[in-house]
Amino acid sequence: MSVRKTPRNPLAGQLQLLSRQGPQATERTKQLLRQYDLEKYAEGDHREALDQLAQELEQEPTAEKTYAYAELCYIAGSRAEALGKKATALELFASCAAHSYYYLFDPKFARQDHIYDPQFRGACDLYNGSLESALRIVRAQGKLKPGSVYRITTPQHEFQVALQLSGRWNPEDFDHFEFASDYEVKGLRNQHRQYGLGVPLIAICKGAKTGKAEDKYLPPGLAYPLTAFLEVTPQKQTEGSSVHFCKIELYDPLMQNEVKIGNKTTPLEADISTPLAYYLDQPQFRDTDLATWGLLLPGHSETVQGLYMLEPYDPQKIPVVMVHGLWSSPITWMEMFNDLRAQPEIRDNYQFWFYLYPTGEPFWISATQFRRDLQKAREDLDPQHQALALDQTVLIGHSMGGLVSRWQTIDSQQDFWAMVSDQSPDKLQGTAQDKQQLMSMLFFEPSPSVRQVITLGTPHRGSDFANPTTKWLGRHLIALPESLTGAEKRLKEANPNYFRDAEMLAVATSIDSLAPDSPVLPKIIEAPKAPWVKYHTVIGVVDQDTWLGTFAGKSDGVVEYSSAHLEEAASELVVTADHANVHRHPRSILRVRSILRDHIEGLRQEYVAATQLGAPLHPAFPNSTVMQAGHSAPIQNSAPQGGYGGPSMSESLHLTPSK
Repeated sequence: MSVRKTPRNPLAGQLQLLSRQGPQATERTKQLLRQYDLEKYAEGDHREALDQLAQELEQEPTAEKTYAYAELCYIAGSRAEALGKKATALELFASCAAHSYYYLFDPKFARQDHIYDPQFRGACDLYNGSLESALRIVRAQGKLKPGSVYRITTPQHEFQVALQLSGRWNPEDFDHFEFASDYEVKGLRNQHRQYGLGVPLIAICKGAKTGKAEDKYLPPGLAYPLTAFLEVTPQKQTEGSSVHFCKIELYDPLMQNEVKIGNKTTPLEADISTPLAYYLDQPQFRDTDLATWGLLLPGHSETVQGLYMLEPYDPQKIPVVMVHGLWSSPITWMEMFNDLRAQPEIRDNYQFWFYLYPTGEPFWISATQFRRDLQKAREDLDPQHQALALDQTVLIGHSMGGLVSRWQTIDSQQDFWAMVSDQSPDKLQGTAQDKQQLMSMLFFEPSPSVRQVITLGTPHRGSDFANPTTKWLGRHLIALPESLTGAEKRLKEANPNYFRDAEMLAVATSIDSLAPDSPVLPKIIEAPKAPWVKYHTVIGVVDQDTWLGTFAGKSDGVVEYSSAHLEEAASELVVTADHANVHRHPRSILRVRSILRDHIEGLRQEYVAATQLGAPLHPAFPNSTVMQAGHSAPIQNSAPQGGYGGPSMSESLHLTPSK
């Protein structure tokens, strides 16, 4: 992203804010001034026009006069600010915001054709622009702090403004605020906005520890979207002036995208992409550096690997865990994350987590650690196993990340151990730590919490990219951590003639593990799958009419179609994309969105079907779901055998079936 030379402002054109002559009133406002013999005040600082117009408003308030008054206040405020008269500018911007608010919400101005008048959107722009200008002055004074009360006095008006936070946030959560209009997003293809009333802000977290279990999963310096909305209560007349009691509420548009004023429901102006770009613009997110360290020096990245959240944990939302591929990092998911989070039905039901792991290691080692990290997150976030939404987890993996994800849904039985040794595991000698490390890699059951797995460009049967040349380079360039190579050496020394010369024990690199002749890949395909899991595949095929397509054939340039295809997949989509972009393709993102929506709908249907049986749900219905009344997020009631069973319906929530 980059900083704009001037903030984005819809009023710039209609009020000629950037012209040499300075801001100018619109022709419609000039016409109204002519009607009241005030045209001579159309130029200058508009003070005389405002005083005269205020008297006309007091005698006969109309929407047209109110709009003109607000517009002249904004122009006069802009001129005062340019002259360095900050106090005067603040008074004028506050008056503009208040009168724009009256134009939009005062019942005496309401009429059926109101919203069809172009002036209506103009009033919205005046409201947003003046509120932002006022907040900028307040921020410059160091007083843009939630929980404070600000007083602004003018000759005719007094404004008492309370600034407060709404929803899940507390005043101490944020270090400072930036204005979204100051920045231009370049690194994300789509910028998602909602048009309405309010000022989109970027709220930068302090990074202070709250003592909550989720702290360890939230990286420092997170930035969140907020929208500042000004609400003006009816005036209170005092001697010589009117007192306006105002409230500026900072709303979280990810949790609430509209407000109700009287009997009107009003959408909030919101920008959810710019805060994300602001956060990702930090130096530590240089994607190439992070990905290269993870590939060439897996041990170096051990300190940062694990699960990450970009939003506070919500026990009522289903996790979507995104797992990157070889020579990559979670940054690769930001296009998809940005587009998915922009959809209300997705963000209302799902929370997005990201898994960072060293991609230089064989994928089954990363998959084993991923299993441990998922279990640890469950213990940290939901030690009593009451957050039933966690039992509907969705895993999305790109490239090698698809194998890491799919590993969580298969049953090893004795098959993987048989690749390593034909002797009993009980006879294995060595330290408890070394033995546990090996056993956890070879013996495992499918995760009871995972319900959907989406793989994009995943080499389920290996990739010709892992050829003798790349294998040789990998072994010479990738430095595996001593914790892996040392354990292998110690176990072999302690158990002579015990192991076969198996690839799973002879620790190789991730490139070796992805070779088509890897004996591990067929075992994954043949292994018993969790019956409660649905698989979906998205497969890239480069354009066959290009030079790359001539050489690549039916593949994405790295992974053949036949390798990415899964017979057991519930759905498959082929997109015209290369390997590096298959998960960024618009059709891929739309397919993931569709799968997530279908997941929600399927859970609702299961719930309705179960409730029609007439009795509270019972563990006999392993995939039964419940929904909190008034909340759209479906939540599983009980897990499959071996999973975490939640409380019965009668013990937990009062529920209403969805219609």
